[in-house]
Amino acid sequence: MPADLIVYALVAAGLVFWLRNILGTNHEEESERPNTYISPESTDTSRPDVDRSEKPQSAEQQIIALADDKRSDYGVDNKTAENGLIDIAKADRDFDVEFFLQGAQDAFAMIVEAFAAGDRIALKELLAEEVFKAFDGAIEEREEKGHTQVTDIHAIRKAMITKAYVQGKKAFITVKFTADESSVTRDAEGNTIAGDPDRVTKMNDIWTFGREIRSKNPAWLVYETRGDIEDDNDLIPDSH
Repeated sequence: MPADLIVYALVAAGLVFWLRNILGTNHEEESERPNTYISPESTDTSRPDVDRSEKPQSAEQQIIALADDKRSDYGVDNKTAENGLIDIAKADRDFDVEFFLQGAQDAFAMIVEAFAAGDRIALKELLAEEVFKAFDGAIEEREEKGHTQVTDIHAIRKAMITKAYVQGKKAFITVKFTADESSVTRDAEGNTIAGDPDRVTKMNDIWTFGREIRSKNPAWLVYETRGDIEDDNDLIPDSH
């Protein structure tokens, strides 16, 4: 194997290992890790009825506090989702909703960009089997045509939990993302056939994450991807 491919594989493996940890573990020293992608104007903490003087003492209190914070771009979208998150917290004593949301945003950006790059190694570690098959099939089709794609996520403007529930031995959380992205697809000769690398557009996606509640593996995998509105999700496969 050429040396540059070996280096690339090692870097990719390191990124995946790091992301698997932030999606599923809650180290005390990392619990206040800043939100990398939500825009600065989306972090208003001025609501007088939400006490942020100290971190809630339990996962349930943390969920309620996040749900009571009525920001429209980050948090819990509805009472049903709030109750579902509380059910997950009761079943999984290590669950941390803020930590999950931060990790979900990192996963969103990494998966979208990895799909564009055709990075199957990264995708296989972050996607459930059926979703990976959909992504892999789309990458294979692109490769057969000789097309290449480059996608960059510039900022995630919205990350709202719209649904959460326990089903059997698994927990599922659905997140609605709104992101600023730029993307370009080129043919085998390098001609642009779709998109514009210099044009930033809005991407609306709804993803469902899931994991085995009692699994020693802390990773949340993506179990479903779909666009928020018809024909909106044209960068990645619609797997639902």
